[in-house]
Amino acid sequence: MDDGRIAGVATARYARKKETILAAATAILNRQGVRGMTLADVAAKVGLNTTSVTYYYRKKDDLAAACFMRGLERFEAMVEEAAAAPTPAARILKFLDLYLDLNRRVRLGEATPLTSFTEIKALKEPLRGSVVGAFNDLFRRVRSFFDDPSLAHLDKRQRNARTHLLMEQVFWSGTWLRRYDVEDYGRVRDRLGDILLNGLPAGGRTWAPLPLPDPTPLSPEGLEWRETFLVAATRLINQRGYRGASVEDISAALNVTKGSFYHHHEDKDALVAECFERTFTVTRRSQLDARGLGTGGRAADSWTQLASTTAGLTSYQLSEHGPLLRASSMGALPETLRHDMADGYARGWQRFASMISDGIADGSIRPVDPSIGAHMINSMLNAAASLGAWAPGLERDEAADLFARPLLTGVLA
Repeated sequence: MDDGRIAGVATARYARKKETILAAATAILNRQGVRGMTLADVAAKVGLNTTSVTYYYRKKDDLAAACFMRGLERFEAMVEEAAAAPTPAARILKFLDLYLDLNRRVRLGEATPLTSFTEIKALKEPLRGSVVGAFNDLFRRVRSFFDDPSLAHLDKRQRNARTHLLMEQVFWSGTWLRRYDVEDYGRVRDRLGDILLNGLPAGGRTWAPLPLPDPTPLSPEGLEWRETFLVAATRLINQRGYRGASVEDISAALNVTKGSFYHHHEDKDALVAECFERTFTVTRRSQLDARGLGTGGRAADSWTQLASTTAGLTSYQLSEHGPLLRASSMGALPETLRHDMADGYARGWQRFASMISDGIADGSIRPVDPSIGAHMINSMLNAAASLGAWAPGLERDEAADLFARPLLTGVLA
């Protein structure tokens, strides 16, 4: 074998091993986050020692950044293909098709795991800046889906909101698609696409949410500080991720000592669990208050109830008591605690699904898939927790119209 062929074989072997390491690291990164992933864990998963992994990636952050960049490259390829479709609606449906096909192949073992992007901010600089820059490039390409004369009435912020909605629906679907067999993915695509493009209200219904009472839990007398404590912790965890927000960081944000922190909480897991319980309480109160809406002894129809609670919860994210804790923090919790938090999240999802079912029955909501519709609302609310970051200067009373309305009435409306 000549030198050129030897070099070619070595290069191919190097590339294959690198891909194997990336696939293993992605699975661990998705489960444990940037802080929780170790080179030793990755090495064990691919049958190497840690030193061998450092031949490919010197540091853990280098490997994590490579996982994020590879994930973004896969999405770039899908977005580029979808962008060639002739209309905004066709681009959106093609994007859903491509993503669901890739997700199906991952589940069948025909493709490597998809990367979750929730932990990008846990990277250290300058890697974080590079990955965030690549993510922003992807965002701009997806925003081009909405470049069309028929959508000339949408300003830049409205296009940004719809882009954010679309991307989050795709990213978030990975958390609930496993409830479906891959043979059902065609049906899932149709239902997802129908709601994205056509919204929920039946003919003649308009977007007119009604105001609801403030759903913030009341603190027992003498424990009013606890609300301030939980709000500050929620904000920090949303910004940095579960593992990116250390006890030291949380204590500093709350202007308390570590000793004071541990006096009130057994550990960080207990604090995160309490933040989740507060989020569930706010969501439940808003949903139940919406169910009680009505005038003159007559209950509001289910569309009005659904629009009111989603509008209220979206606006709440920008209130002095917001935002709600992003569900992405759930994945880093210990398994037993994660189970309980997932159950709490599922109860909120079930109430949204019930509202949609009731609306189909009373004629105020189109015949759609209630389960998928509820997942999409949860995704929107989860994404709305970062509204202040990507729409600086947005007023609370603008949030629902900008972000909740397009999902519930159609992103091209």
